[in-house]
Amino acid sequence: MTRVAVIGYGLQIKRLLGIMKQQDDSCAVAAIADPRSETIRGEMIAEGADVSGIRFYADADEMLDHGPYDGVCIGTRCSLHTEMAVKVLAKGWPLYVEKPISTTMADLIRLRDAYERSARPPVVVSFPLRVTPHVQLVKSIIDSGKIGTVEHVQAVNNVAYGGVYFHYWYRDERETQGLFLQKATHDLDYISYVLGANPRQVCAMTSKRIFTGSKPAGLMCKDCEDQDTCQESPQNLRKAGEVPIGDYCCFAVDTGNEDSGSVIIQYESGMHVNYSQNFFVRKKAGARGARFMGYKGTVEFDWHSSDVKVYMHHTPVVETHSIDLAAFSGGHGGGDDVLIGNFIDIMKGRTAVSISPIEAGLLSALTCLKAKASAETGTFQAVSWPDR
Repeated sequence: MTRVAVIGYGLQIKRLLGIMKQQDDSCAVAAIADPRSETIRGEMIAEGADVSGIRFYADADEMLDHGPYDGVCIGTRCSLHTEMAVKVLAKGWPLYVEKPISTTMADLIRLRDAYERSARPPVVVSFPLRVTPHVQLVKSIIDSGKIGTVEHVQAVNNVAYGGVYFHYWYRDERETQGLFLQKATHDLDYISYVLGANPRQVCAMTSKRIFTGSKPAGLMCKDCEDQDTCQESPQNLRKAGEVPIGDYCCFAVDTGNEDSGSVIIQYESGMHVNYSQNFFVRKKAGARGARFMGYKGTVEFDWHSSDVKVYMHHTPVVETHSIDLAAFSGGHGGGDDVLIGNFIDIMKGRTAVSISPIEAGLLSALTCLKAKASAETGTFQAVSWPDR
């Protein structure tokens, strides 16, 4: 039996543990640490789960002291990722940690130093986009030299479910530290992964033009006098064919987060990437993907489509590669399945190599924090450690 411990039993980790069980029935949750531990136990029993082999703790330190475990998954709120990861690293056990691995520069430096002091156990950071079939195919095309060296990238993330960042707990900007860390962390990771290069400097800008207003702090939609006419109320979202996520008014004075943002990233070679994200588009306006351009050709993809296209610049040729999306049952375009499979292999000793290592998590968070600083100060920011 492969014993898995969980710190922070949220919806995402619960979903990933379901994928883990599907892939390998010998993987079992041995312990859960969460302030809601007793409530979670009751919910699991109500869902028909056998909890006889699970120990429940309200405190992560107590749970870790009752190890060892074959692996630990961290699914707490974002601001606690670093604190809990440092505890697990000190134990030397394999770790699966949600992104962003840190939300402040102080935490990021603390995590970097803790990893360098540790026995450096394998760490899988939740960056499933880099291992989706779309990105893997794009990377193989680029690595083949077919389009030449990549000299420009245009990437976009128009989030059709962006209301979650304004109706749900994500609206607390003290927790999220902005949406570069929440969303762009994925995209900037897969871009650097495809390029096989590191960013040198960034400049960024954000806007908050939609989800702002004068409604009272803490107001919930059910208590709002405008719920019948407001397009963002749960009942009107349902009428529009959407699934409401969260109960808070998105036009209240305490609604945090920008609703659009853009960043330009210069890489070591001097080439640059422009990435833009938006959180108020809906339905078919949603898009997430990129164009990688070389002198010989361009390759583009969008996760909303099954196609990866290659446009040759000097011949009238367009290649279309179709991906069978139905073959991938897990979330994030099949990437979650791949990451969980990698973590299972690590826990069972079949490999010690993470395909989404902590170094990638550190670089992505560093780049996003620098983008946030750039947007706040109107300055270019070097993507470098401030203490080194």
